[in-house]
Amino acid sequence: METQIHSIKDFYAKNKRMPSYSEIASILEFKSKNSAFKVVNKMIDLGIIEKDLKGKLIPGSSFREIRILGLIEAGFPTPAEETHYDSVTLDEFLVEDREATFMLRVKGDSMYDAGIREGDYVLVERTTTAPVGKIVIAEVDGAWTMKYLRKQGSYLFLEPANKKYKPIFPKEDLRIAAVVKAVVRKMA
Repeated sequence: METQIHSIKDFYAKNKRMPSYSEIASILEFKSKNSAFKVVNKMIDLGIIEKDLKGKLIPGSSFREIRILGLIEAGFPTPAEETHYDSVTLDEFLVEDREATFMLRVKGDSMYDAGIREGDYVLVERTTTAPVGKIVIAEVDGAWTMKYLRKQGSYLFLEPANKKYKPIFPKEDLRIAAVVKAVVRKMA
């Protein structure tokens, strides 16, 4: 079973989608889709594969797990210890509402001091309201931007995290579309 799981994970990594039953039969060198169906059902029982609302195969939670091996000191160096603590999927860690969650690629440097750089991706959750102080995706006077949501008196405005830019006070309309949940940056 481990080899079969690995083969399906490889397909997913290369194609960015789950294989069909026919493709699973081909990958696993089965002669019939019925054999693939049985393997898929076993993987569903193990939580490796799931079906969405339309019956389409999707990766299960254990499919995407990353092991947590221990702690790393960000202060003074300490002797290294590798201890298997647990495992977690990035979805479990970052995504609360899958249907409302999406990613956007960052353009510009107005959020630089918040640790958000051009070329980063932000994981956002769709919402129409947000607590003051959160980083939001908002439409202000017909233009879209990502800034801190701030309040002055009873008025909401948007504040950049870069002193080169001024706060944005809406002339007509400020509409919250999403809240930033995480920043994703691939290190060079």
